[in-house]
Amino acid sequence: MPSLSVAQRLVLGGVLACAAQLGDLGESMLKRFAGVKDSGQLIPGHGGLLDRLDSMLLAAPAMYYTLMLLSGGAP
Repeated sequence: MPSLSVAQRLVLGGVLACAAQLGDLGESMLKRFAGVKDSGQLIPGHGGLLDRLDSMLLAAPAMYYTLMLLSGGAP
């Protein structure tokens, strides 16, 4: 992982926070459109496996590309 300044770390944190929220809201929107409450029964009481991973679906690529931009190359 590249060495980041405090300002770069704050930018990365903000980008990840927004991406995680968008991932969660996007998955919820898709479930509402499909008319389902849970995306699976693998983890009872937690809405399914996709509900556990929805935030990471956008946060992981956002972290990768933000690190590429902040470090000036591949992380």
